[in-house]
Amino acid sequence: MRAVVQRVESARVTVGGAETGAIGPGLLVYLGIADGDGAAEVTWLARKLVELRIFEDDTGRFDRSLAEAGGAVLLVSQFTLYADTRRGRRPSFTGAARPEVAAPLVEAVARALAELGAHVEGGRFGAHMLVESVNDGPVTIVLDSADRERPRGG
Repeated sequence: MRAVVQRVESARVTVGGAETGAIGPGLLVYLGIADGDGAAEVTWLARKLVELRIFEDDTGRFDRSLAEAGGAVLLVSQFTLYADTRRGRRPSFTGAARPEVAAPLVEAVARALAELGAHVEGGRFGAHMLVESVNDGPVTIVLDSADRERPRGG
């Protein structure tokens, strides 16, 4: 899983002119699902998003998590995060999971976030979406499950 995470003052997503999700302060998360992603990546990403300390405390230091800041999450699926642009001029998306695999995993991330206490809004999987946001900072972080820490053996 790969996520581009932006700290926002507000964000909203519309599909065909109808709003499907909107938040005030919190995180706008663009989420890509790769071939081979599963439950372990869902759990890792949800926990990382809820616990990531990218909100400022009273001294201006990044020391508060989403829960501590009282923020929400706007989750937007985005298979283009797995674009391979190494050859030619047209990106290849062969690293992205097929829609029938990716859609349930996006929903699983949303459920896992909610189970961890986050208010979650979202776009519509597979739809052409318009996303508006007011970035705060700006603070933008890329999370990739391929880079996550693995438990140490032995």
